[in-house]
Parts: sequence; C-alpha cells; structure tokens
Amino acid sequence: MKKKIIALVLIILIAGLCIFFYKANKKDTSNELTLFGNIEIRQVDLSFQVSGLVSKLLKEEGDTVKKGELIAVMDESDYDANFKKAEAEVDRTLATQKDATDKYNRYAPLGVDDTVSKQEIESLYNAQNKANADYKAAVANKDYLSNQLKYTKLYAPEDGIIMVRVVEPGSNVQKGQPVYTMAKTNPVWVRAYVNEKDLGNIKYGQEVNVYTDTVNPQTGKKREYKGQIGYISPVAEFTPKTVQSTDTRTDLVYRIRVYIYDIDEYLRQGMPVTIKVNLISKDNQENNADGNN
Repeated sequence: MKKKIIALVLIILIAGLCIFFYKANKKDTSNELTLFGNIEIRQVDLSFQVSGLVSKLLKEEGDTVKKGELIAVMDESDYDANFKKAEAEVDRTLATQKDATDKYNRYAPLGVDDTVSKQEIESLYNAQNKANADYKAAVANKDYLSNQLKYTKLYAPEDGIIMVRVVEPGSNVQKGQPVYTMAKTNPVWVRAYVNEKDLGNIKYGQEVNVYTDTVNPQTGKKREYKGQIGYISPVAEFTPKTVQSTDTRTDLVYRIRVYIYDIDEYLRQGMPVTIKVNLISKDNQENNADGNN
C-alpha cells in the first residue's frame, strides 16, 4: 500500500514539474515569433539581343560571374561587315552633303539679280536639304549597326551563379533565346509567411534573426544572420505546400520578405531557414514606458 502511495506521489510530482516547465517555456517564447521560409531564388534568362551563330561560351554550370563580365560570344563577321559598309555610307553622304552645300552657297547670291534662275536656286536648296537628310540617316544607321555589333557579345548583368547552360558553341540562336540561366546572389532575401493573428506584431524595418539548418563547425551552433523585414503583403493567401507554417497550411497567411545584412558564401539559393522575431523590441519598450508615464 505504501509503495502505491509513494508511486502516486511521484507521478503527481513529475506531472507538476512537467506542467511547470511547459508554462515556463511557453512564457519565455511568448515574446518571440518563429517563422519558416526559403532564400528567394531570383533567376534571369540571359540571351543575345541579335540572332546568329554562338562561337564561344565562357562559363559552365555552377560558375560564379561578376557584373559586366563577358560570358558568351557570337560570330560577328556579318555584323562587322555591315558596320563597315555603314561607315563607308557615312563618308559618301558627308561628301555629297558638302558638295551640295558648296553649290548652294556659291549660286544663291546669283539669284538676286536673276543671273541664275530662281528655279535653279530652289533645286540647289532642295538638293542641299536632301543631302543633309541622307547624311543624318547614314549616321543613324551606322549607330544602329554599331549596337548590333556590340550585341554579339553577352555580358553578365549582375553578380550571380550560372545555373543552366542552355546551348553549346555552334548553335544558331534567335534574338532573345536563352543561352544561360543565372541566379542572382545579391541582394539576398527570404520569402516567408506570417499568420493573420501575428500580422499586427510585425512591421517594416523590424530586425530579425535568421538561422539555417547548417551547424557551424567552429561554434557548434546553427549559422545565424541578421536581417530586417522589408516587405509585408497587403493580400492574404493560402500557404504554399512547399512552405512550412506554425499552424495548418490551409490557414490564410501574408507573405513577407526579409532582407539579410551579413551575406556570406554559405547562403544558398532556395535554402530553408528559420526566422526569429523578437516581439518586445526597443521601440515597443519605449512606447510602453511613455504610455505609463
């Protein structure tokens, strides 16, 4: 009988301790909001602005690229020939323009005393205007073909990582046809979702801590990054199936974007992360203090 009483007392004590620690932990975390999200994947399809034969591809899948770095080259022989032809046309129309201007300036004074007929003067004037127009058109065509020649080289628009090499050297591609697919590496932000009941506890510019699932071998802790909330969607939506939420996935949630400050090489596109939001911020504490005063 005594053993049963002792066992019952132990069970009650253990249950009491469990309830105590549960409430203590719940109290400690009630001021912290936990969200789950992924590093946003922002892909860019890179293509030539002209059609032609791809002669060189300078990057492989997984290679990093810097903004303005040459990554692909197209056969430029036809574009170079057209540009040189346009240069010659500029020289020809310039000579014609000068000749027409000189003739008009030379004969125009003779039209005052009818030494040269007014009809001839008008013809010379119109010829001068036509020569000027032809020269301007030739210059514009030269500039256009100069751009076409430059477009035979493809440069990286931003820092990033080559994810897909779509074609190979020797391929004929059309204008705008993807050659590479690149993922931008900067800036880095996290896409996450917050429940409606927690929406009123977050704000723009609020600082957060972001954790990856990877443990830093030097510290033995999960890698931690600092960030801030930079976007809160005004429209509710159902949580995507690929995104975890603290409640059921059928609840309506609001999409947020968290910008990360201290970016390093260990952050990967698409990586799942955990976001911790301290709901008792310095601003809230100051506002509460002012209200009490």
